[in-house]
Amino acid sequence: MKVVVDENIIFAEEAFAEFDSLNLLNGRSITNKILMDADVLIVRSITKVDENLLQNTPVKFVGTATIGTDHIDFEYLLKTEITFADAKGCNADSVTEYVFTALLKIAVDEKISLSQKSIGVIGLGNIGSRVAKLAGVLGMKVLKNDPPKERGGIGSGYVPLDEILKADIISLHVPLNKAGIDKTVHLLNDQNLKKIKEGTIIINTSRGPVSDNNALLNETRTRHFKLILDVWENEPDINIELLKKTKIGTAHIAGYSLEGKANGTKIIYNSLCEYLNKKPVWEPLLKKMENATCSLGQGDTIEEKLYNLFSSIYNVERDDKKLRGIYNSRTYKIKEHFDNLRKENPVRREFSNYTITLQQKDINFKPLLEAFRFKVKY
Repeated sequence: MKVVVDENIIFAEEAFAEFDSLNLLNGRSITNKILMDADVLIVRSITKVDENLLQNTPVKFVGTATIGTDHIDFEYLLKTEITFADAKGCNADSVTEYVFTALLKIAVDEKISLSQKSIGVIGLGNIGSRVAKLAGVLGMKVLKNDPPKERGGIGSGYVPLDEILKADIISLHVPLNKAGIDKTVHLLNDQNLKKIKEGTIIINTSRGPVSDNNALLNETRTRHFKLILDVWENEPDINIELLKKTKIGTAHIAGYSLEGKANGTKIIYNSLCEYLNKKPVWEPLLKKMENATCSLGQGDTIEEKLYNLFSSIYNVERDDKKLRGIYNSRTYKIKEHFDNLRKENPVRREFSNYTITLQQKDINFKPLLEAFRFKVKY
């Protein structure tokens, strides 16, 4: 059995080494010719899996170590009876931690009290539900929008999109649906962007085309939004002018914690074993954390204390600065710069690895920190 795997999938070599023939390749260099003798294909989001890639190949199992699946042609896989697996939920905590670290950065810079703000969460899946829950813990007014769940009677308290657009903060957590009643391509577009009030914080960690990037850029030429963008249309050939309008811009790395990546590989490995009726034996072994005990951050406000803590663990300002290095890249190197930032992103560990030592005066922070999955002692 020949297994072709994107070389940038963490632990790929050790996870899939037990199979007969393992080929690790750059995801952008996987071609139809390469797959002519392959049985299994495991990719990330940069590899378009469709008829052009798979026709006349013996591939019968496709896995993507990602939560997004807009690079997958499901119709073709179904027609050719190719088994498919994704890694939905693998990095939900990682993305959630990114969202709040970035949001707290803006809150500190703008002297915003989050407890006095409303947040509209669009999409209440693995990530959106976490964001909504933690926003509530922070005392924010939470507005939820998820038409598929609302129709299915899953959850309650949903509001129309127009109500979401009135919120102080809008956070996008939807899959990229290209058609149908729940189409999300350009969910934010030239028409409804005009309904969003001046100064609104807009966060997109879902998929770039969920927001019409050109329309968003045009709107920012006459009105001011505070943009947090981790995803972009036409990645890796991103809109540089839109990047210049963001408060925080990063290279699609919100979900790039070590735990999130390892979870993705494990999910696909387990799915392949199930497909082959084979008992899974591999488990990712993550390096034990050193210096994993820290104190609550300094500051006069909750936002300052939390941001100083969160940023000591995940430095979102560093990732923002690195992406802005693209300004100095020649046009033909923009794609390479973006891809390299994803490939070479420093190891990041999730909050659940850390223990916070609280002083008695800060004991009221215990429930909040535990909601963010920190261990707490005092």
